[in-house]
Amino acid sequence: MDPIVRVINLWKEYPQDGKKGTAALRGASLEVRPGEIVALLGKSGSGKTTLLNLIAGIDRPTQGRIEVEGRDLEVLGEKGRTQWRRLRLGFVFQFFNLLPTLTAFENVFLSLELAGRRDPQFALDALRDVGLEGKRHRYPNELSGGEQQRVAIARAIVKRPLLILADEPTGNLDTQTGKTVLDLLVGECRRRSTTMIMASHAALPRRSADRILRIVDGTIVEETPGTDFEP
Repeated sequence: MDPIVRVINLWKEYPQDGKKGTAALRGASLEVRPGEIVALLGKSGSGKTTLLNLIAGIDRPTQGRIEVEGRDLEVLGEKGRTQWRRLRLGFVFQFFNLLPTLTAFENVFLSLELAGRRDPQFALDALRDVGLEGKRHRYPNELSGGEQQRVAIARAIVKRPLLILADEPTGNLDTQTGKTVLDLLVGECRRRSTTMIMASHAALPRRSADRILRIVDGTIVEETPGTDFEP
């Protein structure tokens, strides 16, 4: 089965004062198969968010290649990358990134509108799936942190994406709420056979993942039984 995501010898450098600067990624490579749930672990600042942004086509690599569904992101061009994100990608952020002037329903429905799908029932169904159908008219500031992250999950799954990228999805939540939200996110991906890469500096996602990868010195290392890594 061909991978949904293939990253080949990826480098990302951030110039400083117009000169060659720090490299967040140094020849990173990975493949993710359809339906896999992959935990991407690493310390804060190790390059996890950089990698997710590159896979999403939000940022551009300094060197190397990223393929999604067998297509080179660079060849797709800016318009093609935007279209791919709108139709095929869901993103869950640590700080929720909900629009404060929109209700829970409107935040989820906006994702559908951008994908060219305007059936409100899909948004209602997604909120029901995360247990928030009864709070669809509430604004983000009227919801708890866990509830806001549930809305963010509903927004990510509503368009039935091929791939979900989750960047520290429990990092802004207390431990118990984080476990509940993680179980919900993983459960929805399992139910829908959605591929997911979730990045975290904590070990919490390892219990739910099919594979565990770590970013070490800008490269990606697959964790195997007996591998000696810091938690």
